Amino acid sequence: MSEIRADIAIPPQFPDHTQLPESDGTFVKNFQEHPQTVILTDSITQVLQRLHPDGQYCIGQDCGIYWRETEPPEKGAAAPDWFYVPGVPPRLDGKNRRSYVLWREYIPPLIAIELASGNGDEERDVTPLPLAGSREGAKVGKFWVYERIIRIPYYAIYEISNDKLEVYHLVDFSYHKMQPNERGHYPITPLGVELGLWQGSYLNNPEQFWLRWWDLEGNLLLNGQEQAELQRQRAEQAERKAAQLAERLRAMGIDPDVE
Repeated sequence: MSEIRADIAIPPQFPDHTQLPESDGTFVKNFQEHPQTVILTDSITQVLQRLHPDGQYCIGQDCGIYWRETEPPEKGAAAPDWFYVPGVPPRLDGKNRRSYVLWREYIPPLIAIELASGNGDEERDVTPLPLAGSREGAKVGKFWVYERIIRIPYYAIYEISNDKLEVYHLVDFSYHKMQPNERGHYPITPLGVELGLWQGSYLNNPEQFWLRWWDLEGNLLLNGQEQAELQRQRAEQAERKAAQLAERLRAMGIDPDVE
């Protein structure tokens, strides 16, 4: 019996972060997005360093999470304004991440945050993939992707224009809207922090509401600028106390400068 051979086309290897677009060509929609993501990262860094002494975690800011292969590729990505992934290296093979490719790393973000420029309809869109695929020009809903495909345990939507914050928790494979605690915050238990709104000024921005972290006791997690200011105030307070003590010693006839 003669041997019959057929050429079998072997599918190409799934692309990695170096082979996928890192942008879909859109631009930042409001001026608060950049400083808002900076203050989120800056103030939680010490918490993450304690949780990950080996440095195995990454933070994405308006970076693509690739969850399916499409043509063009960027149609298969969702890009939260801020997200945190535990247990993965911050760099891959010595290269900065260009995107987060779910089919290569498997670990979903623990929390994703969207900074809504409008009324949040886009961020709450639950259009499923089958329905979007049957309608020309339709997009898969972000909410649906985060909940049903990527399965991000915590999803926060902050409507910047009206200072409205909603947080969802993935329970039994579906998102449940969380209720704030007595401080008006939302506990993100695996991180040991709370998420809420803080009124104040940051960098050169006027006083307004900002999305901030607190610990589970309700203490605000300070950013680098605030930590430096606190240290300066403590140093000045220590100097004043030392000067007052020296003055009392001199009043008692004791020279504080004599050892």
